[in-house]
Formats: sequence, structure tokens, C-alpha cells
Amino acid sequence: MSVAFTQRVVVPAHVMVRQVEGESVLLDLESERYFGLDEVGTRMWTRLTESDSIQAAYEALLNEYEVEGEQLRGHLVELIEKLVENGLVEVAGE
Repeated sequence: MSVAFTQRVVVPAHVMVRQVEGESVLLDLESERYFGLDEVGTRMWTRLTESDSIQAAYEALLNEYEVEGEQLRGHLVELIEKLVENGLVEVAGE
């Protein structure tokens, strides 16, 4: 899967998200499978789902964390690909 940072991440209606003590639980109501995100994963999720583009989320996270840009880019792509693969997000056009 190719992820363009000009695209944005959208949460489908069949996905329910709950945050508990800084971590998140994602529930796919169609498959009845749930997934957990740790504190950093939750922050990435929040930025990705609230930003106008993946690039905007990337820039915000780059300002929040002491991390190399390429490393953060790789982690974001990996997270997005796993979320898409499991039906927890969709990547929308530019």
C-alpha cells in the first residue's frame, strides 16, 4: 500500500474508539475484533484522525517528540498500513 502524506485518515462508522488512561482501545463492530494502542500510538492516532492531512499530523508529531523525521515517517506509515489492513481506518483522497 502506498500512503501519500497529502491524503488524510478517516475512521469508518463501524469503528468505536475509547481512551483509557492515555491508551486506546479500537473496536471493529463488524468483525467484533479489538485492538489496543499504547500511549504513543494513541497520540499518533489522535493526530492522524484529527488532522487535515497525514503531513499535518506528521509535522505536529515531529514538534511534540524528539525523533528523526525519517523514523517518524516510517512509524506513521507502518501504523496507517496496519490500521487500514484491519479495517480500522481508511485513507481518503487529497
